[in-house]
Amino acid sequence: MSRYSEIIPYKRIFVIVLDSLGIGSAQDAADFGDDGADTLGHISDAATHLEIPNLRQLGIGNLKELSKVEPVTTPLGRYGVLREKSRSKDTMTGHWEMMGVYTEKPFKTFSEHGFPPELIAELEKRTGKQIIGNKAASGTEILDEMAEQEINEGKLIVYTSADSVLQICGNEETTGLENLYRYCEIARELTMREEWKVGRVIARPYVGKKPGEFVRTSNRHDYALKPPHPTALNALEDAGLDVWSVGKIKDIFDGYGITRAWKSKSSVHGMEQTIEIAEEEFHGLCFVNLVDFDALWGHRRNPQGYAEELERFDVKLGILMEHLKKTDLVILTADHGTDPTWKGTDHTREDVPFICWSPSMRNGMGGRIWGADSFGTVGATVLDNFGLRMPEKCIGESRLDFLY
Repeated sequence: MSRYSEIIPYKRIFVIVLDSLGIGSAQDAADFGDDGADTLGHISDAATHLEIPNLRQLGIGNLKELSKVEPVTTPLGRYGVLREKSRSKDTMTGHWEMMGVYTEKPFKTFSEHGFPPELIAELEKRTGKQIIGNKAASGTEILDEMAEQEINEGKLIVYTSADSVLQICGNEETTGLENLYRYCEIARELTMREEWKVGRVIARPYVGKKPGEFVRTSNRHDYALKPPHPTALNALEDAGLDVWSVGKIKDIFDGYGITRAWKSKSSVHGMEQTIEIAEEEFHGLCFVNLVDFDALWGHRRNPQGYAEELERFDVKLGILMEHLKKTDLVILTADHGTDPTWKGTDHTREDVPFICWSPSMRNGMGGRIWGADSFGTVGATVLDNFGLRMPEKCIGESRLDFLY
């Protein structure tokens, strides 16, 4: 039992994942071809401006040297570095590890050659649709390239990305949402086979009739694998605590351990939802994913767009900080890197930030947190706060003692 079990300093903890905000190459980055990648550092170098005053006050410029963000003399937050232990740089494994799951064998990816002909043939047979695409691509680019053909010829776009995903596009008017979801359920069943197993099957609905008009809608649905064993989320739920999620968190964990969920239309919308949640009464965890950093800017190799997304986030972060109580704690982190200046369009193997703040922290209390051994530090710290242990098989060491 935690030595803090008799004192619960925080009633509510907000864990906010800035999806892909790596802060420099991990020790084993060379094994992944990523030695030298630095998402935040290279964005700061390449962008024309990076005005993030709230993150700066919390200590992000003290955490690492940034060309456009000066360190502060007295940071408000506690800040450190998390290093992924799992042998992957995937969205799912990153989030799973935050909650204690160590993934030794990465999920399969098919970004180099597309999906095997045998899988495509079986998917065509089961859906009754001819498959087009079958390659790694940007979601918007593949719509401009193939959506007109899909609509006019009644075909089905299947594609992948750097993640372990099989994605299926469907026009909401011609394919229909229910049909698209059914096709994805078939794909999920097929990709449970070991030789084809992917972390997620994603339904990607869109509207529009010709290139330049196609727009993906918020009716996306992810069909994910469940974590292989209980996580920190399950421990919270079993203890009767609230486990609320914003964005794609529920999909990443296939609902496992989540008690209430909100879907987001964008990262800005996700922060607006989080600010509204801060006005509600709950006891436990609010776990937030902000995907636009990765999906809109990292994968599309746009450092200026990424920088501007960080600026928009920083404005919302300032509003959230004004809404938090002394019994609240916010933790900012990431699940991997996606350096928009790096080669290719893949994720990058990087360390990630661990920035923590509460209104109850005294001025001058900020400073560096040392010794975090894995992303599991996040879940372990949350559980320690509530006097709970990490479930069996979970990894992660609490750093709650730095956060009083």
